[in-house]
Amino acid sequence: MKMLKLPQLAWDRTKELELPLADSWQVEMGYMAGYDRPALTPDQIKAALTQNLIGTPLIREIAKGKKEVVIIFDDMTRVTRVADVVPFVLEELAEAGIPDNRIRFIAALGCHGAMNRFDFVKKLGEETVARFPVYNHNPYANCTYVGTTATFGTKVYVNEEVMKCDLRIAIGSVVPHPRTGFGGGGKIILPGVTSFETTEYNHKMFFKTLQEQGPAVIGMGVFDPNPARIDIEEAATLTGLDVLINCLVNMWGKTTAIFAGALKPTYAAAVQEAKAHYLTPRMEGKDIVIANTFAKANEAWIGLGITYPALKPEGGDIVIIANNPGGQVTHYLLGPFGNTIWGPLRQERKIPQQVNRLIVYTEYPDLGNRAWFGTTDKTLFLHNWDYVLQILQEARGKDAKVVVYPNAEIQYC
Repeated sequence: MKMLKLPQLAWDRTKELELPLADSWQVEMGYMAGYDRPALTPDQIKAALTQNLIGTPLIREIAKGKKEVVIIFDDMTRVTRVADVVPFVLEELAEAGIPDNRIRFIAALGCHGAMNRFDFVKKLGEETVARFPVYNHNPYANCTYVGTTATFGTKVYVNEEVMKCDLRIAIGSVVPHPRTGFGGGGKIILPGVTSFETTEYNHKMFFKTLQEQGPAVIGMGVFDPNPARIDIEEAATLTGLDVLINCLVNMWGKTTAIFAGALKPTYAAAVQEAKAHYLTPRMEGKDIVIANTFAKANEAWIGLGITYPALKPEGGDIVIIANNPGGQVTHYLLGPFGNTIWGPLRQERKIPQQVNRLIVYTEYPDLGNRAWFGTTDKTLFLHNWDYVLQILQEARGKDAKVVVYPNAEIQYC
């Protein structure tokens, strides 16, 4: 048997998963361009944060005379290794004379479920959690109005603790995103630390735009023009974000590049490199598509997008690997909360006609979240790989053409 090796468990003792495939299958690996790019060293990370910021003075210079500092960081649906970045940001603040008791951290949850101390430690490190207060964003209360965007007319209400601070620093990563083209940038603000109502309205508007104008303007890897991305950037500008820190990541979620500085030029520079970094050769005519998720295994359904075009027109099978001990993310805007109860912006998962069978494979069964992947008869939820392999061999035979995407949810063609 051929042995498939894939990255697993981004936040839980990261390892390589080995899965057997039939020897007779024609297997092709669909890597993104930057999958094996080396991780930055601590010295390289420090240099990126303390030398030649994009469109703004150094953090130590911006911070002089500031009274209160908030460091906003992304949640567990993002693989950003924030703990590798934070020490150098704190050094810059110390150089500016900012004492520890004037600094706090806020998790940019958007409408996701709250993080706990275990999550904070994974994201920030034990030392940071012991040294500074770390809070969850609450989208249902304590948000203050900062203005209205021109693109969608979104009334922007932002976390009150964020707005009470006179120095705002945000740390996140840039990977392809199915609606804003790429994550990172202003998304750390909207939806990261905005009110539920602000986020709901913004999402309604870009769903409407997608229906009216299609994936040419809103979709994976579509940066400009992308009204959803522009609206979010406007919201972040209204908030007065002082420093944006955005990372690119490799196959294993390690930081390969850092861009730091003012919001718009920093995000533009990060996306420019991200376009090539995450780009994946287009595949087609396959009998089986195996889509592994790692960086966003708790939003594994995003990995389906790259699979459909790779199937042959007459039909084939898809396997999505969704290994995450915590299951799929709690999403108060889009997610399921009962057999017939959803968040207010439920999006029905439609399985294209050429998909004969969609197999969701996970070692951590979680039937409550099956609706993220579609609830038709085509969808199977399995946690035994031998059985998955048996089904595929019976359906596709010995000569199946197979493509494997190791990071399906952050790859785009």
